Amino acid sequence: MEKFIAMAIDAIPAVIKAMIFLIVGLFIIRTVLKLVKNRFEKRNVDLSLRGFLYSIIKFILYAILALLVAGNLGFEITVILGALSGLVLAAGLALQGSLSNFAGGVLILLFRPFEVGDYIENSAGTEGTVDKIDLLYTSLTNGQGIKVFSPNGTLANSVIRNFSKITKRRVDFMLTISYGDNIQEVQKVIEAKLASNSKILQTPKPEIFVKELTPAGVVLTVRAWAEKQNYVEISETLQNEIKNLVYEGGFKNPYAAAPIHIINDTPKSE
Repeated sequence: MEKFIAMAIDAIPAVIKAMIFLIVGLFIIRTVLKLVKNRFEKRNVDLSLRGFLYSIIKFILYAILALLVAGNLGFEITVILGALSGLVLAAGLALQGSLSNFAGGVLILLFRPFEVGDYIENSAGTEGTVDKIDLLYTSLTNGQGIKVFSPNGTLANSVIRNFSKITKRRVDFMLTISYGDNIQEVQKVIEAKLASNSKILQTPKPEIFVKELTPAGVVLTVRAWAEKQNYVEISETLQNEIKNLVYEGGFKNPYAAAPIHIINDTPKSE
């Protein structure tokens, strides 16, 4: 017991020194990170790259502090580094997916298929506005306001549709009319509607053409271009507006409900 107490007393200076290192180190790290953040903002460093580099610098600084504190407690830093090397190797084998995500994050920042603020969709159907690109994951906010975290490895190895890299988008929809309707007259009605909408671009010119002939009727395809900021509004309203205009203007809807006649063919009882 006395030996244990003596060892504890002998260790007090080292513990105090380590605590001082820890407190001062934490203060220095917070100051450095604040300076780094301000430096990024002043130099207008890309938001995507800013978050990624900040995470790496933060990790390195805390790792150095942990080694210094351990050294002041009497641990051999070379032994710790040797043990960490083995742990890193083992962890690398066990966490191949995480390493893939890290490499994916580096590739994303290097080739920049998207940036913070872009609206993207990958080949798996995950879509949303990019909020942040971290070491392992990219966070998105989808159209429903739900936060989605997508692994960087998956994003780096999939097809990315970046809707923010374009200035205009095309709205496509189909309309079916009866065989008895005059196709040219229907086209004129639709053209007039498209021309009257200020949010529809006239260059490229809107297109209306026969796509196919079906048993139900003639299928027309309507294509119109809009600025990307107006795309959602146009895609949600234009189709219904044109369908209502056409069908209420005297042209027939082949899919309108037809009267149903029920024939009672139950044999009469004798």
